[in-house]
Amino acid sequence: MNIDIKTVHVEPRRQTFGHIARRFGADHAATRYEEATFDLQATDNFHYRPMWEPEYEIFDPRKTAITMADWYAFKDPRQFYYATYNIARANMQQAVEQNFAFVDKRDMLALIDANWLRKVRDYLLPARHAEWGANMNMAAICERGYGTAVTAPCIFSAADHLAIAQLVSRIGLELDGGSGENLSAAKTAWLEAPYWQDLRRLLERSFVVKDWFELFVAQTLALDGVVHGLVFGAFDRSGASRGAMGLSMLTEFAVDWYDEHTRWADAQIKTAAEESAENKTLIARWADGWIKRATEAAGPLAMHVLGPAGEAALSEVSAALGGRLSRIGL
Repeated sequence: MNIDIKTVHVEPRRQTFGHIARRFGADHAATRYEEATFDLQATDNFHYRPMWEPEYEIFDPRKTAITMADWYAFKDPRQFYYATYNIARANMQQAVEQNFAFVDKRDMLALIDANWLRKVRDYLLPARHAEWGANMNMAAICERGYGTAVTAPCIFSAADHLAIAQLVSRIGLELDGGSGENLSAAKTAWLEAPYWQDLRRLLERSFVVKDWFELFVAQTLALDGVVHGLVFGAFDRSGASRGAMGLSMLTEFAVDWYDEHTRWADAQIKTAAEESAENKTLIARWADGWIKRATEAAGPLAMHVLGPAGEAALSEVSAALGGRLSRIGL
């Protein structure tokens, strides 16, 4: 008995979803990123205006002064949507767990110079509150922003900042044997230590910025640039000669994340700036103002941690931010 197995090719009636077909054409074979990103912003049937801002619709492109012909021009170079984002972060978390296990097995935190360990408690552990503030800002941008292409990655960024705060808290617990004393002291330092107050004040002022794209520039360019440039950059490098290599391993996740995060953030700012001369002028003014305020606010912290070398560290951070502005075209 012979059995012939044949294959039958069934031509699909359409290649993708309607919203993708309307944008890219009916024959476009869409990627998962495109299907999960483009033209998903609610635009109709809002029924009522918010009582707290009756001049706007619930989702309204006028909540920022920048204007865009297409709000889906903000493409993510990482092409993150829910699945790819979680896969990437799961891989990062796996690397973090391996580093924690390595440092714990070799008791590397015990090698940190006692004087430097006090500085670590002064600069690293209170930084978890700055990351919490960044989480608040990115969530606010998601809430007030327009277009899934920019708002979806913003809520991913909000989750990232919260994760960094939690991992810094975990480091604090590692340093005090799980008692929580370090975290209580870090909260007090964030609220009361003179060297943190200018940065805290600036972060809290950012909470009331109404224009969501100005807030995007303030957080992803200025505040992230200064805090990460100092805490996970200049301060961490200074600790390498003081026995803090184990601490560098535990915070490597923040360095890797920041490199990826800035690639996305800079692409969004560049896209908006290239849209029109008016956008470019406005964004340049925001960027210059927030970078200047953030570097000035970080001065007391840099001097407290590094002493006279703090000025050079701030200059290094300013130069790095200047390089980002140059690449963006501002």
